[in-house]
Amino acid sequence: MLIDSHCHLASHKFPAAEVPELLEHAATAGVTQMISLATCLEDIPKNLAIAKENPQVKVCLGIHPCDVHHAPDQATDLIATYLDDTNVVGIGETGLDYFHPAPDGWSDETFRQRQRNFLESHFVIAKRFSLPVVIHTRDQIGSQSFEDALAIYQRHADHVRAIFHCFISTRENAERVITLGGMVSFGGVATFKSATDVLTVASALPQGTFLLETDSPYLAPMPHRGKRNEPAFVKHTAEHIAAARGESLTEISEYTSKAAQYFFPRLTQ
Repeated sequence: MLIDSHCHLASHKFPAAEVPELLEHAATAGVTQMISLATCLEDIPKNLAIAKENPQVKVCLGIHPCDVHHAPDQATDLIATYLDDTNVVGIGETGLDYFHPAPDGWSDETFRQRQRNFLESHFVIAKRFSLPVVIHTRDQIGSQSFEDALAIYQRHADHVRAIFHCFISTRENAERVITLGGMVSFGGVATFKSATDVLTVASALPQGTFLLETDSPYLAPMPHRGKRNEPAFVKHTAEHIAAARGESLTEISEYTSKAAQYFFPRLTQ
């Protein structure tokens, strides 16, 4: 049993007509559950419709940091109207993205402050509905987005668990997240020959502290790098990390699935 803890089945890169085939591929690869994340308000109905028709799919709802300038100020209040749906297992994808330049009409600082405000508001509704938060961070250089996101998480950690997805930072930073009660997740980057540091971190963390993901349709793992990613490919990442840890595919599948069920309690409801 494998769980793809982070994918985007409502992406425009996945035509709706292809979704049943993608789910078949996933089942063949041993992927029994997938969590599809909304990144804007327009994504929400599409994700919920997929989950309603496919019980192996659950969803998280949020505003991606690169979309906060399109979202209304009350976006998280609108998200909250959907959170009683049992197919919703978390809040996200939210977070801080300092990699991309600010859009026209915004300075870097005003755009980043809006991202921070949105991340804070995602934590507020997560506490209200007892849901975990899925966080994106990305920088051109350094790790300021991670530091700022971790500081916001720290203010809410007594009430909300958070996961830093597609984790590519250091073991020390992973342990800072874990110490707060959070987790990290690893995707296809861990299989890249150019990203041995990520694999080293994934190899060192204790069982139960990390999840596996695809972030599909993005960041396909080897041997599919450069192609459109899909949930079935989480098996490649699982095999790669398991080999580095001296574990079997069965073993890593079992404990990462249990960790996903712990992190997203509604998965088992």
